Amino acid sequence: MNKIITCIDGSVYTDDVCKAGIWAAKKLNKSMLFLYAIEKQNAAVIDDLSGIIGFGATTALLSEMATLDEQRSKLALQIGKEMLDHASVFASQQGCKSIESKQRHSGIVEAICDLEDAARLIVIGRSGKTHEQNFKAIGSHIEQVIRHVHTPILIANRHFSEPNNFMLAYDGRETADKMVKQIIAGGLLHHLTCHLVTVENGKHDLLEKFKRTEALLIESGFEVKSSILEGNIFSSLMAYKAKNEIEMLVMGAFSHSKIAHAFLGSNTLKMIENTQLPLVILR
Repeated sequence: MNKIITCIDGSVYTDDVCKAGIWAAKKLNKSMLFLYAIEKQNAAVIDDLSGIIGFGATTALLSEMATLDEQRSKLALQIGKEMLDHASVFASQQGCKSIESKQRHSGIVEAICDLEDAARLIVIGRSGKTHEQNFKAIGSHIEQVIRHVHTPILIANRHFSEPNNFMLAYDGRETADKMVKQIIAGGLLHHLTCHLVTVENGKHDLLEKFKRTEALLIESGFEVKSSILEGNIFSSLMAYKAKNEIEMLVMGAFSHSKIAHAFLGSNTLKMIENTQLPLVILR
């Protein structure tokens, strides 16, 4: 678990993903692994056109298609190599010492899952190349990565810059306590101001747990700004985020708590769709 796997794909998020990966690698003192996955294109398969245009023409067309496929494959390899080389040079210029790169002929989800055993953190863009012009169109890759990977994930936003603070919504559940322990043990968020917030939900032990969590974070060296909010969960949290100029959000993957639903709507993807902030997802 020593590598920051940073996924690049040529989308508008590529530079920001690189910057986020470099920030994480330097913060955690880990090596970087730039990953470029070449996905197979879904092209039409033509088996036999002899009954339409004649066998000779079919043979020529199939031969030409094979040649074009080979050319596309070579171009994809060259593009990937140039992107990986560029990313590696940029990371080196930013002070990263241990840098690797890898091309994979597979889907990005499969590639990440195969490399996960070596991953300390996975960095990926908010949307892929095919969805980069539509803020709401989150590609299926994001959802699949979140569902299949157990390593922490950093989803980079456009114009990523090093954050000075993060917001953690606490609901008193066991999953929230696990997240706090991960934050303390992980190191990525150390030296950032923690905005610890909760919304009154009528549970008799919520405030007691909230105070214990605040004390635990402070004892672990975090500067904590805690707030107990009232009113509609979604509105309260979003208003707090805007008012306090939150720079990063931290949350669990597909939690079913009310606070998580306030952030996400029905699921984590709604959060990704509706925020322009970098997002750390913990399992």
